[in-house]
Amino acid sequence: MRISRHRRYYANRNQVASPGSQYKYNEKILAPEVMVIDADGSNLGAMTKAAAIEVALARELDLVEVFPAAKPPVCKILDYSAFKYQKEKEAKKQKAKQVDVKGIRLSPRIGDHDIEIRIKQAAGFLEEGHKVKLELPLRGRERQFADLARGVINGFVASLNEKIPCKTEGSIEKQDNRLTLIVAKR
Repeated sequence: MRISRHRRYYANRNQVASPGSQYKYNEKILAPEVMVIDADGSNLGAMTKAAAIEVALARELDLVEVFPAAKPPVCKILDYSAFKYQKEKEAKKQKAKQVDVKGIRLSPRIGDHDIEIRIKQAAGFLEEGHKVKLELPLRGRERQFADLARGVINGFVASLNEKIPCKTEGSIEKQDNRLTLIVAKR
């Protein structure tokens, strides 16, 4: 039996590093010379990495590389664990502010009951604060009756607007063989 060596790669591939872990600190800093900023924000100037670490350890803090692209890299003397916690907290706040786009797929031949179910789904998504992307794929002869498909989408939006006030972002777009429209809550 052959053993797959790729499993470990695929298992670790989807793991995302936490925002605080991307910063190098103390001995992990690679640059031989760094620009040092004190905990209160005053500039201590350029010094060797060893000297900067000694200054940070004398104050019982860490030397954290905050801007590695600069020449020499900018490092700040601060408590690394508090800094990491703050960055993770900011990243979590940013993620909470993001608006997801939920998709609902329609058909030119969709039945009334199916439309009612999709309207309930869309209303639920809009109530949660998400946007809804309506997709209507056209197959075969349906492509020649795109105006009927546009009518289905417009009717869906009108019915949805009766249930929950919503607005369309842009107009119905044709991408390849599908019509799309994004709907958001007012």
